[in-house]
Amino acid sequence: MKHRLLILGTLGEFVQLVCKAREKGYYTIVCDGYPDGPAREFADEAYQIPVTDTEKIAELCREKKIDGIITSFSDLLLECMVKIADRAGIPCYLKPEQLPWYRDKSRTRELLQELGLPTPGFQKIPTAVLKDPDRKLRLKELLKGLRYPVVSKPLDKYGSRGIYISENLEELIKAAEKTAEFSDMPEILVEEYNDGYEFNMMTWVRNGKVHVISIADREKTSVAKGEIPVSTRNVYPSRLMSEVEKPATELLQAYVKKTGQKEGALSMQFFWKLGEGIQVCEIAARFFGYEHELTDMVYGFNMEEFLLASLYDQEKLDRILAEHDIHKPQCCGAVIYFQGRLLTIADQSAAVRLGQKKEVQKPWIFYEEGETVIEHGPNPYLALYYVKTENRQEMDRLTQEFYRDMHILDPSGKEVAYQNQIPDYTPAEK
Repeated sequence: MKHRLLILGTLGEFVQLVCKAREKGYYTIVCDGYPDGPAREFADEAYQIPVTDTEKIAELCREKKIDGIITSFSDLLLECMVKIADRAGIPCYLKPEQLPWYRDKSRTRELLQELGLPTPGFQKIPTAVLKDPDRKLRLKELLKGLRYPVVSKPLDKYGSRGIYISENLEELIKAAEKTAEFSDMPEILVEEYNDGYEFNMMTWVRNGKVHVISIADREKTSVAKGEIPVSTRNVYPSRLMSEVEKPATELLQAYVKKTGQKEGALSMQFFWKLGEGIQVCEIAARFFGYEHELTDMVYGFNMEEFLLASLYDQEKLDRILAEHDIHKPQCCGAVIYFQGRLLTIADQSAAVRLGQKKEVQKPWIFYEEGETVIEHGPNPYLALYYVKTENRQEMDRLTQEFYRDMHILDPSGKEVAYQNQIPDYTPAEK
């Protein structure tokens, strides 16, 4: 009998997954709220239903006799997939009762503290406190013991929405008010800010054991005071792998033992400082978006093939995990991101020329000339480039060329793209 698969998501990230599923002979249905999602044209059927309407999509699954559901790359998509699978009676690696440990930032922090695992100091702040005439005094009391700078975050949002850095209490009061505007919860999270080196780690849990797929340097650039730095480059493999692999893996192993996750995707963003060790930023039960292509480029580990095997071919899944070795990269790979100001794009010819460099495996320019950059819209960046070099030294040289030559201009000639920077790794490598 032909497998009937629902893929939750139709944006560009899902095109390869849809195509690979159809190549294998699976009847493939895609669904989300975007009417023009590129993956729609490649599927057997496509439906426009907001992913948050989980009951309606579960009804669709029952009607279409769906026997497998898959998504990735987004916390919201993961959450909705778990709820849909539960309501439609489709197998899934998580149950709804496990979601808070992967979706509620405060529950993550509380569990890490309970397990004695490294996490920033934090405190939940009732939004009502921000309207109190004595809010300064009350906040000072609530945040006693936390070290500045701190970060204010919504508990219920994703994609870096509503996150601000504050150097002191006065800045925090203003930042917390802005954070609260992004949230539908009665509380926000305030935690200590870590300015150490940052990493993206993707793993898979199989029979309760954490298998490491990749660890990358997640580089960021500060663009404005009070704003969290924007993501500018992720490089595979990490140049600090020997420092972070073992403690990060042990941390995730302890985490899933407590949450009860026996199977499925598991990712972590974390910090590391020389002399201080690692500290968790976020833990998610999905793979990273606009980045999983790097595992294929650097290791020959195809994430779409792997995700489909997790549903329908357990022997292949085990074989892929057994053969994968993060210490044997075939090359150095990176995704270079450019983010920008909320301006109208008039000239992005320089961005197009950069995409023609021989090292670029895939350029991705998200806007057309004449369009205006939208904050938190369907386009997460101005442009990104998947690039491949023989080694890290060549990658850094190429990246500097990108950072020097990238220009996207508005009609008045003003620069739309933020200027990226490569961090200084020498203190960590001495």
